[in-house]
Amino acid sequence: MTASRGIGGGAYARARQRLVKSLAHQAVADQRVLAALGAVPRHRLLPEALRERAYADLALPIGAGQTISAPSVVAAMTEALELRGEESVLEVGTGSGYQAAVLARLAARVVSIERLPRLAADARRALDTLGVTNVLVHLGDGSKGRAADAPFDAIVVTAGGPEVPQPLLQQLAPAGRLVGPFGAREEQALVRMRRTGPDSFEREVLGRCRFVDLVGTHGWAA
Repeated sequence: MTASRGIGGGAYARARQRLVKSLAHQAVADQRVLAALGAVPRHRLLPEALRERAYADLALPIGAGQTISAPSVVAAMTEALELRGEESVLEVGTGSGYQAAVLARLAARVVSIERLPRLAADARRALDTLGVTNVLVHLGDGSKGRAADAPFDAIVVTAGGPEVPQPLLQQLAPAGRLVGPFGAREEQALVRMRRTGPDSFEREVLGRCRFVDLVGTHGWAA
């Protein structure tokens, strides 16, 4: 593991475990989620200049106007997916690859879609370096989902859209869960949608949040 500005691998590991303990005190109850966050080296998915801040509970810039979500947000959204280990998961918005790396430890397969070529390429390289083999990164419009790989047991949307994209709902498996931020650009509701029938869904608001824009056919215009 490469050291950054004098910080060694052991210091990163200790900082990561402190973060996990803090998240447990913040009511993250799923021990598998906490273990996944404790195992994924977030600093290796950040630009070199930001690695000292990797284990602060902060969203951080990754370029191209995008961010890596705060660990507490990643934990809450991941926990809301209710993963047990055998699922096929769609991630809309690969970003740095951090959420995908966490999901990879909790599900059988992760299909991730990123609209920005540089971020998609960087995330794929980072995931390869970490030895993550069950994540497929595709370049494209994530608001359309990926019908070729559907249905999905769970879908996580990591950017804020005006409303839940209908293609994503239709790509959910029976009893599948979708978690993401939807509403106005200034503030969104973090929503969980659960498929209860061929054309029926249960909606639950989990809290308030603010994400970067979901840009695409079923999101905001670029």
